[in-house]
Amino acid sequence: MIKLLTIPPDSDFTLANLPFGIFSTPDRPRRAGIAVGDDILDLAMLGESGIFDFDAAVLNRPVLNDFITLGKSVTSRARSQVQGWLEKEQGSPVQARHLVPMAEATLHLPVQIGDYTDFYSSIEHATNVGRMFRDPEKALLPNWRHLPVGYHGRASSIVVSGTPVRRPVGQLMPSDSNHPVFEPTRRLDFELEMAFVVGKDSELGRPISVGEAEEYIFGMLLFNDWSARDIQRWEYVPLGPFLGKSFASSVSPWIVPLEALAPFRVAGPEQTPGVLPYLQSGGANNYDIDLQVRVNETTVCRSNFRYMYWNMQQQLAHHTSNGCNVRVGDLMASGTISGQTPDSYGSLLELTENGTRGSFLRDGDTVTMTGHSGSGSSRVGFGSVVGRILPARN
Repeated sequence: MIKLLTIPPDSDFTLANLPFGIFSTPDRPRRAGIAVGDDILDLAMLGESGIFDFDAAVLNRPVLNDFITLGKSVTSRARSQVQGWLEKEQGSPVQARHLVPMAEATLHLPVQIGDYTDFYSSIEHATNVGRMFRDPEKALLPNWRHLPVGYHGRASSIVVSGTPVRRPVGQLMPSDSNHPVFEPTRRLDFELEMAFVVGKDSELGRPISVGEAEEYIFGMLLFNDWSARDIQRWEYVPLGPFLGKSFASSVSPWIVPLEALAPFRVAGPEQTPGVLPYLQSGGANNYDIDLQVRVNETTVCRSNFRYMYWNMQQQLAHHTSNGCNVRVGDLMASGTISGQTPDSYGSLLELTENGTRGSFLRDGDTVTMTGHSGSGSSRVGFGSVVGRILPARN
């Protein structure tokens, strides 16, 4: 490894990772970078030397969309080249001027998000919610085991980690009233999720099969889908989530490419009954990613992405099965990721049993989500997604 680079032993950003993001400093406008240890490798500056085999002007853009559009054959090769240069002790083209301390940089939303879809793909979460609000013996709706349920969300209110989240005001129905009121949510919640970034445009009218879906997935982020449970409960019938969700969602700033996660592929849960042919997915299509949620300084959840009943390939195949097209930068979120034990539930709705065994988020609370796979020099992490709750506007 080059002598000017030090990677702490517990770093998420090892040479096995090398995720992509967008950063700026007072003297460097928004540009592409790679996280490595406590530093950011300035890809735009490195590209000015003509060292890459593509037009490096795309690295000077304020989002990664144009770089991602070059395709995995280009982006993966660029990452592999950087990996090789950073591993060299001598003769590397990476110089001190190419490295920026992460603490001195501002991190930005890494892609321009055209569309955003949120799924509902954890069987444990769906079962927990169904038991709370429906017949406990029929917690899952009839369609749940047959297709990855999802809804179209609001891309404009997705913000990068560190952006404060304002408590939303909306219409809700108090338990002691027969008439709705318009006031700040009383049940503000987080949802522990992950999201994948679409890395390739598809053709309108042409479905993406499960087998080719991975070609369209560039990488993954941590995702916090903030939820106002009381607003959501009053409004969601008959068309589903709306204002109780669209006020904000938060993402981590670094996109971990799928190739970095390849060593951590695992088989998902058995799907029973068997799914229709267009959703059949064999092999190791889930990922072993340890996840954690803290509210202020208290860890409230430890979960894992491997629990997902519906995997990303199935989500994308179903999303496009009617001919809907996707575009580079689109975001697809997993839905809340819950495990089988109470300490692995990915929302306060579940952790507090709908407020009967604890409280929802208060003004001033800070929620921090982290995730990683592996350990030591093989660790591949996502950093964190952080959001602090601000009071509702008067």
